[in-house]
Amino acid sequence: MLSPYRVLDLSTERGLMCGQVLGDLGADVVKVEPPGGSVARQLAPFYRDEPHPNRSLYWWAYNRNKRGITLDLEHREGQELLRQLAENADFLIESESPGVMERRGLGYEALAALNPRLVYVSITPFGQDGPKAGYVDSDLIIMAAGGPLLLAGDADRPPVRVSVPQAYAHTCVDAAAAALIANHERARSGRGQHVDVSAQQAVTFATQSNIVASQIGEGKEFQRCAGGIRLGPFKVQFQWPAKDGYVSITFLFGSSFGPFTRRLMETIHTAGFCDEATRDKDWIEYFALLFTGVEPPEEYDRVLTLVAAFTESQTKAELFALARARGLLIAPITTTEELTVSEQLDARGYWQMQEHPELEDRFLYPGPFAKFSEVPVSYRRRPPLVGEHNHEVYVRELGMTETAVADLQARGVL
Repeated sequence: MLSPYRVLDLSTERGLMCGQVLGDLGADVVKVEPPGGSVARQLAPFYRDEPHPNRSLYWWAYNRNKRGITLDLEHREGQELLRQLAENADFLIESESPGVMERRGLGYEALAALNPRLVYVSITPFGQDGPKAGYVDSDLIIMAAGGPLLLAGDADRPPVRVSVPQAYAHTCVDAAAAALIANHERARSGRGQHVDVSAQQAVTFATQSNIVASQIGEGKEFQRCAGGIRLGPFKVQFQWPAKDGYVSITFLFGSSFGPFTRRLMETIHTAGFCDEATRDKDWIEYFALLFTGVEPPEEYDRVLTLVAAFTESQTKAELFALARARGLLIAPITTTEELTVSEQLDARGYWQMQEHPELEDRFLYPGPFAKFSEVPVSYRRRPPLVGEHNHEVYVRELGMTETAVADLQARGVL
């Protein structure tokens, strides 16, 4: 889909996934790193627990479908080489702190003067300007400032961090989508633009609008409720215990969800965990019954206890099988290990082997983020080694002599 396009990926660990998404869509992505390699190459874990710039699993995760070159952007000659590369690029991705690229003479205005068609993507913690633009950042800071941390953890305890770092994963996907929107506009107008992506803003979408609940919910602030949400005095539970872990159940009511809840309660009755009266409650109008007081809160709490007793008697696989057989809104909450042996992902051919000839080994990688019929995502390249494509880019494409390249390498520019 993007095979005619060239991307210069200057990003730090903040922005690596953005370039990989564009590369997965077919673009020629050239990863530009400092001499010696990106800081991201120093992030653990490492292949066979041996720290090495070409063996970081973190690096591997976000840099397939890229070529790799080295270039010192603090050096005057390095800046001039970047300008030459930018003249023929379609996209540029950078994730430096605000003002850094301008100081180098490589900001949007400077490069757009050389190449008006350039789509220049900036990924920062809090945007290019504004009162927080200069704030320090980390995954934990962004998740707290953007809202998702508010949702994580038990109601009677402080919030807890969410898994491995996620903030810039959300941000990079938003940045890739924004770059494609800018590309669509360029096809009409012939001009590029500056795409400014704030990580704080990006992660607010991961809260499913809960962060703005006070503005749209009659002034009521959102309250953290582990494993669900709270509507007034009532807990709406989404996470339930299973014999071997947890499952998610959309236990809601009304015309959309009520029929699913009714089938769930019929299943629970058949298994002997509730009586006929509980099974036959009006699951369509149940919210109305609760909020008008017709159904007492204590009865709702009793129903939740019955559902939990039922789910805890079954394994995740058994509950998922029931969901598929009877049309229930139940899904297993999987571990990382379970994902690698997922029947569904296996059927979709999601996991893919990637050869690493330099290690004489091959590894199982996550596969395409989407299935495209005409131009499917393919993994043409394993993550690049440090400076692997210097000769290819500088000599073959920019027309530099090998002597000039060797001189720049000796002086630490490449």
